[in-house]
This record gives sequence, C-alpha cells and structure tokens, in this order.
Amino acid sequence: QVQLTESGGGLVQAGGSLRLSCSFSGRTFSNYAMGWFRQTPGKEREFVAAISWDGGKTFYADSVKGRFTISRDNARNAVYLQMNSLRPGDTAVYSCAAQWAGVPESAIYYYEGNRYDFWGPGTQVSVSA
Repeated sequence: QVQLTESGGGLVQAGGSLRLSCSFSGRTFSNYAMGWFRQTPGKEREFVAAISWDGGKTFYADSVKGRFTISRDNARNAVYLQMNSLRPGDTAVYSCAAQWAGVPESAIYYYEGNRYDFWGPGTQVSVSA
C-alpha cells in the first residue's frame, strides 16, 4: 500500500514562499505520476500541479502558473511544490496524490483528482495579507 506524507506547510505573508514536500513509500515511486491538489472548507478540491513519472512533463492550473513549480526526485521518492509570490487566495490544505503510470500516456489524467489512486492527509498553507 502506498503511503504519502506531506510537509512544509505553514503561515506566510503575501509575496512569500513555501516549499512543500511529499514523501512516498510502499511501492516503486517511478511507476506513479504525482499531483498536488488543494482544498478550502466549503469548496471543491482544486488541481494545482502534476508531474509525469519521469519528471519530463509538468502541468499547472492557470491560477498558479508562473508562481509554482512542481518537481520530483525519484532517487529520494519525493515530489515537491515550490510556491512563490503567494497570495491570500492560495490559502488551503494542500495534498499530494499518486496515479499509476503503467498505462499509455493518454490514459493518465493529470488534472482529475478522482483518477488518482492514493492521497496524503494534507498540509495547511495559510497566506496572510
């Protein structure tokens, strides 16, 4: 069974930066595409960013493009989300998720949360004005 654990959340002022980390264990990390999603109370879960199994492809929500960067280190079984120029609207619980990548690329749905197989519990990110 895959286990995901996020870290790096916290409270930051608008304009500041945070780097989230997600550790992966239980199976072969390089067999999974990884994504970051966020959610605030009363709102639906929102796609933030995703990365292919080898790091060769990255995907971003329009709202974070140019400010956030997703990366992964298959040797360390970890995926990261560097968040710069943070805004109060970025306040949310951020969760990482893993999707099995042992299928044709066209069958990997990077943007769709319900396609991911495993989820971490999340880490709170709060951005003050």
